[in-house]
Amino acid sequence: MKHLGKIALLVAVLGALAAVLIVFGARLGLWQPITGFGFYRSYFNPLAMIVTAVGVIALVIHILRKERGGMLSAGAATLVGLVLLAPMVHAALNPTPRAAPIHDISTDTTNPPAFVVLDETREGASNTLDYGGQELADAQAAAYPDIAPLQTDLSADAAYARALTVALDMGWTIVAEDAKARRFEAVARTSVFFFADDVVVAVTAQDEGSRVDMRGVSRVGRSDQGVNAARIRDFQQKFGA
Repeated sequence: MKHLGKIALLVAVLGALAAVLIVFGARLGLWQPITGFGFYRSYFNPLAMIVTAVGVIALVIHILRKERGGMLSAGAATLVGLVLLAPMVHAALNPTPRAAPIHDISTDTTNPPAFVVLDETREGASNTLDYGGQELADAQAAAYPDIAPLQTDLSADAAYARALTVALDMGWTIVAEDAKARRFEAVARTSVFFFADDVVVAVTAQDEGSRVDMRGVSRVGRSDQGVNAARIRDFQQKFGA
């Protein structure tokens, strides 16, 4: 029993490593993002509870036996378990509002920017790049009424150059550029689970200045959990900064 704390700490270390693999396995190339997300939904919380339970049991036993070394190891194991439990506790205390069941967001729902280079063969994609028409436009207007084209005083060429710079600063992978048409396509990935979203940005000259349109489409999932709308807002804010 005197080694119970060390055993609990070993369980905690292995549990933490497993948690890291679940969250970042797709980034490491071990599996597709949707697979890692499935692992998270199925195993992350049970894993956290097991690590915490083993740590608490070991801690109580060592406290009763007044074994200081065991207490330290078991305490550390318990702390790791509590850290792993934090996402579940946070979600329970601050539930995230259910996002609209859409994954294709555009600043222009009447004439959404089309993808020319990226197509249905892109890796891991189950969602189409074809726009969903008026039904999708109405759903977006209800869920994200603030999403609109970016109007700028910059010339079209300057706005295009600025948009490309912002995209690169945001870590997007540029797939295709067309400076003459002032449009580019890119892949943006989420920091957690490494989900891929396909993005197209198009700049249009106007009488005074220019207009920047952007469209983001998630490769998998009926809902993008608001990621594409948030990315558009972030892009527009950085563009004007």
